[in-house]
Amino acid sequence: MTSFAETDAWDPPVLAGRLVVLRRHRAEDLGPILRWYADPEVARLTRYSVRPMTDEEVRRYFETRLLSPGALAYGIHERGTDRLIGLTTFSSLDPENGSVLFHITIGEHDRWGHGYGTEATELMLRLAFERFGLHRVGLSVFSFNERAIRSYTKAGFVVEGRLRDAIARDGRWWDEVQMGILRDEWLAAHAMPARTGG
Repeated sequence: MTSFAETDAWDPPVLAGRLVVLRRHRAEDLGPILRWYADPEVARLTRYSVRPMTDEEVRRYFETRLLSPGALAYGIHERGTDRLIGLTTFSSLDPENGSVLFHITIGEHDRWGHGYGTEATELMLRLAFERFGLHRVGLSVFSFNERAIRSYTKAGFVVEGRLRDAIARDGRWWDEVQMGILRDEWLAAHAMPARTGG
């Protein structure tokens, strides 16, 4: 497993894909993030409480969880335009047991459903399994967030369990779905095909 003491070795500043580029957060990312966390629909899909976060709460989260040097956090930028469209983080890193929890938010509504979140998820899984050498990545998602569940499934996550009726939304109860993916599953799905012929 990679040494977590060498920051750039385990937390590269940039991860590039076909649609998105993941980049460590910069101070100017705060503006869009303040807007996303004031958005009721983003809160509905991603937060346990739909109460809007205050600007001070968002700033504190930004500085301690996203901007700090040791944070496993990236801004999701649209490739080509460099527009910041979302954020993604790892939390609860447990090197001894080889596991981490994954989080992602696409904050810009006009970029929902276009594959940006799926590719950002795949880049983070590559980081977890190929660079960190972790064994497991897990996540939680609300059962009404069907678009996110489809994206996670496409990236290789499987449903592992449910916390029944854990979330109250829209006048009814919903499950919190637990999903996970193991390193062997990731490597098997991304193995290079064997060459044939002479």
